[in-house]
Amino acid sequence: MPISNALRTARYLKSVHELHQLPPDDSREVAIAGRSNAGKSSAINAICDQNGLARTSKTPGRTQQLVYFEVVPQRFLVDLPGYGYAKVPPGLRDHWRGLIEAFFRTRASLQGLVVVMDVRHPLRDFDLQMLDYGRARGLACHCLLTKADKLPRGQAARALQDVRKAVGEGVGVQLFSATSHQGVEEARAVLAGWLELGSVGA
Repeated sequence: MPISNALRTARYLKSVHELHQLPPDDSREVAIAGRSNAGKSSAINAICDQNGLARTSKTPGRTQQLVYFEVVPQRFLVDLPGYGYAKVPPGLRDHWRGLIEAFFRTRASLQGLVVVMDVRHPLRDFDLQMLDYGRARGLACHCLLTKADKLPRGQAARALQDVRKAVGEGVGVQLFSATSHQGVEEARAVLAGWLELGSVGA
């Protein structure tokens, strides 16, 4: 199976609200995080070439659990809860935070982290917190600067350079647009590499 097509087999597996609901910890997983309204669901759908895989909504913040998508057996994408615009009770938000912290701290299967940011508003507190979690675990980290089609090319390029400078070496950063498909192949290659999908499909 070509690398560019490997993620098209992704399917919804389960939603996890408590750690004991996680699949067996003997796989390869990539976590995808992003603030509400950053375009995370649209990015997942574009990368997997499936319009309805991750739910998109006019009301941001709908992801309220760790949502597992199985690409092939023992290869998973994990959609993390995003917050920002999400109007949720403080107790639920605290639960999300504890769940995510424990997930990053204990999950041996976790191979990498994608942080999805609106290119017009990058590196907000949530984005930096997610990158801190990834770095603390020694994970491969990659930033998608989404909605790149909404900025003039020169302005998008400057934003890309600014974010690269801010996050430093060792963190991938790219422009991305689910609408124009800019950067989709690049993002697919990153995820497929972390999940070792080339060897799975060989």
